[in-house]
Amino acid sequence: MADYEHETKAEQAREYDASQIQVLEGLEAVRKRPGMYIGSTSAQGLHHLVWEIVDNGIDEALAGFADVIHVTVEKDNSITVTDNGRGIPVDIQKKTGKPALETVYTILHAGGKFGGGGYKVSGGLHGVGASVVNALSTHLEVQVIRGGKRYAIAFDHGHVKTPMYVAEEGLDPDRHGTIVHFLPDPDIFRETTTFDIKTLTTRIRELAFLNKGLRITIRDERPEKPTEEDFLYEGGIRHYVDYLNENKTTLFEPPIYVEGQENGITVEVALQYTDDYHNNLLTFTNNIHTYEGGTHEEGFKRALTRVVNDYARQNKLMKDNEPNLTGDDVREGLTAVVSVKHPDPQFEGQTKTKLGNSDARTAVDHTFADHFMRYLMEHPDIARKVVDKGTLASKARVAAKRAREVTRKKSGLEISNLPGKLADNTSKDPEISELFIVEGDSAGGSAKQGRSRLTQAILPIRGKILNVEKASMDRILANEEIRSMFTAMGTGFGDDFDVAKANYHKLIIMTDADVDGAHIRTLLLTLIYRYMRPLLDAGFVYIACPPLYRVRQGKFQRYLDSDDELKELLGKLAPAPKPQIQRYKGLGEMDAEQLWETTMDPENRRLLRVDAQDAINADQVFSMLMGDKVAPRRQFIEENATFADLDV
Repeated sequence: MADYEHETKAEQAREYDASQIQVLEGLEAVRKRPGMYIGSTSAQGLHHLVWEIVDNGIDEALAGFADVIHVTVEKDNSITVTDNGRGIPVDIQKKTGKPALETVYTILHAGGKFGGGGYKVSGGLHGVGASVVNALSTHLEVQVIRGGKRYAIAFDHGHVKTPMYVAEEGLDPDRHGTIVHFLPDPDIFRETTTFDIKTLTTRIRELAFLNKGLRITIRDERPEKPTEEDFLYEGGIRHYVDYLNENKTTLFEPPIYVEGQENGITVEVALQYTDDYHNNLLTFTNNIHTYEGGTHEEGFKRALTRVVNDYARQNKLMKDNEPNLTGDDVREGLTAVVSVKHPDPQFEGQTKTKLGNSDARTAVDHTFADHFMRYLMEHPDIARKVVDKGTLASKARVAAKRAREVTRKKSGLEISNLPGKLADNTSKDPEISELFIVEGDSAGGSAKQGRSRLTQAILPIRGKILNVEKASMDRILANEEIRSMFTAMGTGFGDDFDVAKANYHKLIIMTDADVDGAHIRTLLLTLIYRYMRPLLDAGFVYIACPPLYRVRQGKFQRYLDSDDELKELLGKLAPAPKPQIQRYKGLGEMDAEQLWETTMDPENRRLLRVDAQDAINADQVFSMLMGDKVAPRRQFIEENATFADLDV
């Protein structure tokens, strides 16, 4: 047998020749492995196509040639993007022997962003955006207006369908721009080819904030009554900070704004303090949101901490024997946007979520520190508020350090910290372990009896937990219910938080389907979003969906979620025998068996996974719902009350 296997492998080796080496020409590689170029073929990748074309218009704006971009979602779910930039060149590109317009849309790494002097600063997919969008579209058409003419070209699945031609002459010679129209290929985007107007609008608003003076419009032609929004912010990221803080109480007005340049790197910083206990720091490089931060964020943090401490020392706002404020202290309550424009950005990873250039750290540090210190010196009343905010945070941090010790594990799960509350599961494998946070002792008792002891742990909580939106760290960690959650999860808290140490890869919130249950659920989600955010990012947080009704008729039984479902079912059932209807006002009304089969059994239950992809909107909603300002909360409730199904 061994000799036979050896001969077979030798034969296979001889047959492995040049004929088996596949060469993907043109844009075939993109269609073969689209995820390598746009991240995925999910809804996120679909929307990325729009950003690649919009980014081309943004690059024209950064170069000083465009100030208007229009984005339209057409009725057939295709996209049209128009800008008033210079227009893509239409003369022959020497290397390819084809018009530059055709070259840009058919050849990878062809464009004006590779050192040819076309752009000093640009974003996009390393210059492959236009051709990638073409490759992943059923059809794509481009019109270019320049030199008094309108040129046009059409593509089919990335291949030239109609070569470039002059579609119109005698136009105003001062008129210029590019119009791109494309329809995503359903063979590539099998999950969905439907654009979400909210996703598009959110990013377009962000781009308008990041590029002051640039007007960007978004129009949706799909509804019966088309909608359009127009974004133009002359104040740029200053208005962005205003937008982020619109539901918060600020310590001063308007936001502090810093702008400067060092070694060809343009630096913009806008910041403002609020009375909150958490911070909201957003960083961007060439309009790309660097979610993981990077060197520009490090430079900002370093400068902020140093300047606040230096000012406090110089002006005797701190005693000589007091330790310096930490970075966390001076960032408490801070909302800040840091935006850099770098001529040669180096990003870590294909997704470009972390900046790696060391010169960006230095440029941000120097530029921000100089301007910020000058601002504090010129505004001593505001400077005092900033220092006082950091000093209070420092005192709370010291108190929280003592409380945090209670949440740390020494060896395994310290049940002594959770007297009579946590019913742990027997498995020690986090991947199959689930922690149910259950409202009330009654429901907790049923859940403990009905659960799968191998995989499911139960932690009952009593009533409404502390609203962490209005509490300092020491108060949060002094709260028994919250402390129990941190201890049970095993992830630590604050700087010690480590999602890799999570004891459970499913944290399931299970509350009653009424107003109080919704309130408790919101309080828990606020806690998780503000202080356990990595659990959300890892996809570990879920909401259980218990039914509202149980209908029985003889041997027939069904659980229902709404009054409409009940009405529909009763219309189908025979009048006799009379159906028995049980309405569950709370989880406590279910016995262990009912709770298991409706809400906890992995074979039958329904769970909603919670994520925070749109973190900026999530931050605003939590601030509005759980903060001090009543007017925006009232408006939100009035506008959305018709969509809620509440049991009052």
